[in-house]
Amino acid sequence: MKNTDLRNLVVCRDILEDPVIQKIIELVEFREKYPSSPAKNRMESFLQSEVAALLIQQAEKLGISGNLLPAYIVHLLAEGGNVAARTIEAVGSYGKGLLDSLGDDMILLLPYLKVKTTVVIGRDNPFLNNYHPAKKEQNLFETNLLQRLVEMKTITSATRHLLRHYEKWGSGMMARYTAFRIGAGGTLIGIADFPVFNWDDLLGYEDQKYKLLTNTQNFMEGRPANNVLLTGARGTGKSTGVKALAAMFAADGLRLIQIGRDQLELVAPVLEKLNEIRSKKFILFFDDLSFDEGESGYKYLKSAIDGSVTAQPDNVLIYATSNRRHLLKETWSDRNDALEAEVYRQDSANESISLSDRFGLILHYSTPSQEEYLQIIDHELQKAGVYLSKEELRLEGIRWEMEHSGRNGRIANQFVKWYLGNN
Repeated sequence: MKNTDLRNLVVCRDILEDPVIQKIIELVEFREKYPSSPAKNRMESFLQSEVAALLIQQAEKLGISGNLLPAYIVHLLAEGGNVAARTIEAVGSYGKGLLDSLGDDMILLLPYLKVKTTVVIGRDNPFLNNYHPAKKEQNLFETNLLQRLVEMKTITSATRHLLRHYEKWGSGMMARYTAFRIGAGGTLIGIADFPVFNWDDLLGYEDQKYKLLTNTQNFMEGRPANNVLLTGARGTGKSTGVKALAAMFAADGLRLIQIGRDQLELVAPVLEKLNEIRSKKFILFFDDLSFDEGESGYKYLKSAIDGSVTAQPDNVLIYATSNRRHLLKETWSDRNDALEAEVYRQDSANESISLSDRFGLILHYSTPSQEEYLQIIDHELQKAGVYLSKEELRLEGIRWEMEHSGRNGRIANQFVKWYLGNN
C-alpha cells in the first residue's frame, strides 16, 4: 500500500488520537524502521496481535461486523470527529476549501477501505476479514457509507459523497438517532429504542392530520410554520402523530427532542444548543403538557416561544400535546366575583390562556365515534393477518370498550394486543 501514511491527515486528523489507528501507525513505522531479523519478527508479531486485539475489542463494543479495519475507519468517519463534519453541522454546508483539503485525506484513507484487514496487519487471521460480533448493530448509515466510498471511481467523487453524507445525515449521534431526551444541564441523549410509527396507520382525524403534516412539510422546506398544540381526549393519537412525523422526515434532517415538564428551565439553553446545529431541523416536543394552580414553570415556556430577548431559532418548532385546551388549570374560584377575589380578574384570566395563545396552530382531537374505534381495531388486526366479520368485530370491540374506560385509539390497540395474544 502506497501513499497511506495516516500521519499526514489534515481535516480528519482527529482520528490519529484513536488507539487502533495509533497502533496501526506504530506497526507501519516499525516495519519501515527495522530490517528483517528474528528479533524484529517477534516484535512485529507482538504489534500485530495488539492491533488485532484492539480491533476485536471495538468490534464487540460497537457491534461492528465484516471486514473489521475498513468498517472501523468508516465508523470513525461517521462519528464525525473532524473539521468537515463539525463545520457542516454548524453551518449546514461546505465550501471548496473543505472539498480540496478533505480530498487529500481521502487519498490516504481510501486504500484502507479497499483492502482486507489481514493485509494491513500482516497476520493470518481470516476471521478479521469477516468478523461476527456477539451482538451485531444494524447501522445502515455506516454500511452504506463504506459501500459507496469503495464504489466511487475518483477521489473527488468519494470526497463529495462523504461531505454530502454529513449534509444529509449528520454525524455521530445526530446520524444514529431520530429522537433525543434531555439530560442534566440540557445535554442531548439519544433514544435508541424510539418507536417507529407509520403515518398511514393513524386512522381518523383527517383534518387534524392534514394540518399537522402540512405545517411540518412547510417547516422542512423552509417556509413559514407554526408551533402546534394538540389537545383533546386521551388516547386519540396526538403523541403518536408527532412521533410518526419524526420518523417520516428523519431522512430529510428532522430530529425530535422530547423534554419533560420538570425540565422547563432548560428550554432556553436547549434552544441555543439546537440553533448551533444548522444541518438539522428540530421539533421540541412536550408530551401531556399542563400546569396545576400555583405552578410557575410555564413561564419558561412562554418566554422561549414568544417574549424572550433571544428569538426561537428558525430550525426549531415546538409541538405540545395536552388533554386541556387551556394549559393552565383554572378553578371556579378564579372566576369568583366576591370582594376578596383578585381585583383585576381579567388579568388573571388572560394569564391562564396566554400560554395556549403562543401556539399558532391548535388542533383538537375529540373522542372517536364507535365506528372509528372499530375501524382502528379492524385495521390493526388485518395488519396482523386477522380478519373478523363485522358482527364479531362489533361484539368483541364493544365488549372490550365497556370493560375499559371508554373508547379511543389506545384502548383499541390494547384490545388488538389482547386478541392476538389469546386467539
